[in-house]
Amino acid sequence: MRSPASTSVVIVGAGPRGAGVLERMVASAPEMLGAALSGDGVDVHLVDPHPAGAGRIWRHEQSPLLAMNSMAADVTMYTDDTVVCDGPIAPGPSFWDWAKDVRENGGEGGRLEAVMGDELAAELRAVTAATFPTRRLQSFYLQFVLDDVISRAPDGLRVHVHRTVATDLRDDGPDQVVTLQDGTVLRADVVVLASGHLDATPTADECALHDAARERGLRYLVPEQTTDTDLSVIRPGETVLARGLGLAFVDLVVLLFEGRGGRFEPDGDGLRYVPSGNEPVLVGGSPRGATYHSKTHYQLKAGRPPLPRFLTPETTDALIATGRVDVATQVWPLMAKEIGWGWYHELFAGHPEQVRATWDEFSTRYAELDWDSDAMAALIDETVPDPLDRLDLVALDRPLENVRASDLDALQPLVRERIAEDLRQHVDERHTPHLGAFVAMLSVYTETTRLAGSGALTARSRAVDMPWWQSFFNSVASGPPGFRVREMLALCRAGFLKFLGAGMQVEIADDAFRATSSTLEGAPPVESTILVDARLPDPSLSRTVDPLLGGLFARGEAAEDALVDDDGTVLRNTGLLDVRPADGAVLDAQGRPHPRRFAVGPHTTVKVAGAFTRPGMNAQSLRYNDAVARAVLAALPEASAESPAA
Repeated sequence: MRSPASTSVVIVGAGPRGAGVLERMVASAPEMLGAALSGDGVDVHLVDPHPAGAGRIWRHEQSPLLAMNSMAADVTMYTDDTVVCDGPIAPGPSFWDWAKDVRENGGEGGRLEAVMGDELAAELRAVTAATFPTRRLQSFYLQFVLDDVISRAPDGLRVHVHRTVATDLRDDGPDQVVTLQDGTVLRADVVVLASGHLDATPTADECALHDAARERGLRYLVPEQTTDTDLSVIRPGETVLARGLGLAFVDLVVLLFEGRGGRFEPDGDGLRYVPSGNEPVLVGGSPRGATYHSKTHYQLKAGRPPLPRFLTPETTDALIATGRVDVATQVWPLMAKEIGWGWYHELFAGHPEQVRATWDEFSTRYAELDWDSDAMAALIDETVPDPLDRLDLVALDRPLENVRASDLDALQPLVRERIAEDLRQHVDERHTPHLGAFVAMLSVYTETTRLAGSGALTARSRAVDMPWWQSFFNSVASGPPGFRVREMLALCRAGFLKFLGAGMQVEIADDAFRATSSTLEGAPPVESTILVDARLPDPSLSRTVDPLLGGLFARGEAAEDALVDDDGTVLRNTGLLDVRPADGAVLDAQGRPHPRRFAVGPHTTVKVAGAFTRPGMNAQSLRYNDAVARAVLAALPEASAESPAA
């Protein structure tokens, strides 16, 4: 489906990642396509069964109770003058800017209500920079972004949206042929796979657990998007075990309690839960044993830290040049020092009354010392009198490290105390160094992504250190908003939500799921007839239910990333689609890059921190979208620019 002489690009996946690549293509097209635009033009096809712009995760058709875990002022899809990339900077409104503009220029005479409905119109009128909007309102922002990007497209670049599934992708001479579920066949010069999180059939262990549970009359809910899970099998009053305390768990809590008619009322400085009578009792556990850290609810007092300082691009290049990098010994000390740099810059420059030195004095000495040295510890003890103002990475990573209890009930006040204190520090401006550390972690994430894609990491680092880092990063960067934490604390006090502790283990015995933890060592197990794995499925190209990607894998035209030890032993497959780090070019089973097929998103080996980002952060996601988009344009037959080097 294209005119015989026109050039065509197909982007499979029209959510924020696909739309983000399109935005960068639109920005660079005048420079890179030249004659192609003035001739027969370029057709770009967006293919997605879900609404274009919002995609699956942010679609309007979901519970109105589910919220983003970012504040309105912290969400943008556009580049700004902080973004370092080869393509042109094309500024656009953040969510907050968009909301103000719509409210000021489109809200009279009930027009918002006519477009959004009464509920979302009321939310938009009430939103502030510090609001955590609902996902349904975010879907309107993302639709605006896509419409705006299409409106910016230069003459000759035409965008077409196909609300269906792409079922097959094959080479046909110089073309690629994309078959859609509705019968449409698209011939493309270049294809971009922006499919997002992939559904997958259960793992062998999950299948075995499901079969064992069914034989005993138990219920096991395998990992999947919580919004798509049938929770009606969970009965009021029963005890439910949940594995995983990340964002999928937070969604589970929302849907099982407020989603079943419960409500929260003010109670002093906190909340009180008023039950509906339809609630279960939810017992959650995980390796860490506590929920992700609350989102910060403040801005930096000292401005953005001067980053990167220790783990710089030049440092990363030098590490990669050695050809063999161990994260634990060579990189983590620099990562930790960089995170500390962000924390202490905010503390010394933003809260000088809380320290015993100036930032210049402290930073000079800090820069000279190793992170884990006695001299560094002495410097911090000497200049930072309050232990709460000292960065404790172990406590951030393992909040229940030294907590022990004799039984489940005795554990609850200990966990609540830690969650409540974490919340206090993330909403009280006295503790803005948490945000300084977060900003530094984003900088670190950029360089660790480059290391992960370089091929220089040891097998152990890829198999152990990098998954740990991703998990730690998620726990700090992807936590729930403060109001969700208050709701969970209210549910804890009401006895409907309990925490099992760290090191959760589950087995089937005596016709029940039995859960234990290292925190409750020696205590009786918690028993239930239902277990929910509250997380997304592990990525798996070989087990994906996506027919297009499954077909590519079966034919050897796409490969799962494998972790291979020095002796050639395959430690494990990551399940991720193997791509060339520089530009997302899809690699086949022999490791050869396809010259005109690219992929971007969480299903690939290049990890970026989210599809959208805070403004003014030189965001990795925007820079990578730009790199992929320019590689796509350079791969078109009529491109005026040279293709990026392989």
